[in-house]
Amino acid sequence: MKGKRRAHSDKFKAKVAIEAIKGIKTLSELATEYKIHPNQISTWKKQLQMNAAELFAHGKKSRSKTEEELSLTALKEPPLIGLMEPPESG
Repeated sequence: MKGKRRAHSDKFKAKVAIEAIKGIKTLSELATEYKIHPNQISTWKKQLQMNAAELFAHGKKSRSKTEEELSLTALKEPPLIGLMEPPESG
């Protein structure tokens, strides 16, 4: 009977996949180093290559949403006292 399946973090998967894409070490060398089957590394590498464009597209959406949220927050805040001009006396 084999042990439990290991759950690898997303950060770990990305690190291994990036090293595989770089091609400095063979899949076999990476598999030995990280104690993972070479097929698993190939799968993560393919996933990274297929989804890389979405990472950049998602970043733009997140940034624009954040900017929109900041604008809405600024509109909801009351004006700062002391920055307003005093009423004219006449």
